[in-house]
Amino acid sequence: MHELVLRGLDVAEMPGIARWATSPHWSHHPLGWLPLSLSVFEEEPGLPSYHARGGSWSIPYGRSDDGPQTAPDRTAEVPPAAETTTGSASGAIAAAVSNWAEESNGRIEARTFELSAPVRAPVVPSVLASLELESLRGLTSSDLAAVSSCPAAQAWRLVFAAASTGGAYNHGLRGAYGRLAAWRSLAGLSGAAVHASAAEVEHQVLECDWYSFGAATKWFERVAWDIGLAAVAPGRRQMAVLAATDTD
Repeated sequence: MHELVLRGLDVAEMPGIARWATSPHWSHHPLGWLPLSLSVFEEEPGLPSYHARGGSWSIPYGRSDDGPQTAPDRTAEVPPAAETTTGSASGAIAAAVSNWAEESNGRIEARTFELSAPVRAPVVPSVLASLELESLRGLTSSDLAAVSSCPAAQAWRLVFAAASTGGAYNHGLRGAYGRLAAWRSLAGLSGAAVHASAAEVEHQVLECDWYSFGAATKWFERVAWDIGLAAVAPGRRQMAVLAATDTD
């Protein structure tokens, strides 16, 4: 059913399917948490295409310097940050890329931080550099990460592709469960409550400021599978980071 949702079918308007999907029998199924229609940030999911000789799909991971970058304000004061990462938060943030580490050669960094003052876009590159991230280890204050502001839809495309199609040596979770993992990652990055509904997660995701980042550090493989995402929650004093890399 959720494969149909990903392909634009409005199953909520089909009484037979809707009654079946929302029946008590399926109330505890993991996919039952997902909405029966695409969110505004899901837009048109990148799905694989199949043909007589095999299949193919696009990889939405561009170079870290692609797109309009956030110009860093090197004169602004960088607010101190305290790490707040918990096991549950890290697991949620990493959900979309966990298959990279479990079934391929991937590395993952998933962390959360509390900032002492609100942070705005021009300071984000300097804040990331100050967090002592493993993925950015080796950068100097004069060699900041390439950071670009991005819409929630772009963040979702990245995590959905990572979850659904997998890394260098695996095939991922496919569409339906890939969608669930992508939602879980966005929920963790946005700071949504652990037991939040899909509607509450969607609202929180749309309220966040999203950034993609990358850097020529030894941590990133820079082959084809690199992700750097940072989310600044409403109030601009909580930041969550997801970095992932894989190689063949």
